Amino acid sequence: MTRAAALALGAGGAAVLGAWEALAAVEATRVAGGLRKLLAPVSRAASEGRSPSALEQRRLGIVAAGCLLAGGWLLGGPLVGGVIALAGPSAALMLIRARRRHYVSELEREAPGVARALADALSAGHSASGAMVAAAVGLEGAAGHEMRAAARALDHGETTQAVLEGLRARARSSAWDTLVAAILIQRQAGGDLAGLLRELAEALEAAERVNRDAQTATAQARFTAWLVLALPLGAAGIAELASPGFALALLDDPLSGWLSGAALALQACAALCVRRLARGHEGR
Repeated sequence: MTRAAALALGAGGAAVLGAWEALAAVEATRVAGGLRKLLAPVSRAASEGRSPSALEQRRLGIVAAGCLLAGGWLLGGPLVGGVIALAGPSAALMLIRARRRHYVSELEREAPGVARALADALSAGHSASGAMVAAAVGLEGAAGHEMRAAARALDHGETTQAVLEGLRARARSSAWDTLVAAILIQRQAGGDLAGLLRELAEALEAAERVNRDAQTATAQARFTAWLVLALPLGAAGIAELASPGFALALLDDPLSGWLSGAALALQACAALCVRRLARGHEGR
């Protein structure tokens, strides 16, 4: 190893250690706290299913645009960075929606457990509203959060029907529609609600098993579709890394610019089609 190579190796190691110390110093300052507060709507969308306010959406859009601007600037220059940054607000909104869809999916998966917990509480002698309060104690995850919110609403004086309708509206799934309908109908017509909820839990678990089998059967096809969609973008990225300025050269030529724009539009249409088909297989 030459002296220059040894010095370069030492400089690289020192840079890594310095960056590590800089990150540790930033975590102890208000910058990290401000960043966590700025990104809090994203975590709330996944843990509580809450949509950010208009002000929070604007802040997230600005942050996403800044990140895309910096990344595009490094890859293709200021023009490419500026064009990519225009997608910042849309990217932030898509992230929020994806996190909320994850929350709703978790709620749907946990519906059988909620039905069994309510059935157990009813068998112990609780009323419908009392069963909701009792069931909230032992549940976790998205269902636990929703049931605890329902219990707080009942404690504040809201009617059982209003609380159940709110649960149904937030869950946005057929499983919770059926669960809420069973409780409301039983309150008017009577009957063995505990037994009905246990049967409902078994039916929901059977439907979930069928859904998982369908996802397993189509997993390879969905992965192949996304892989084919990603190949052109990966090739363009490799070409830009191998020859910096490749993207700008394409945009400078009118014919290649139009062809590149048409290719991107077709890629976007294909991505939407694949996403729609995948969501259809998942039963969403």
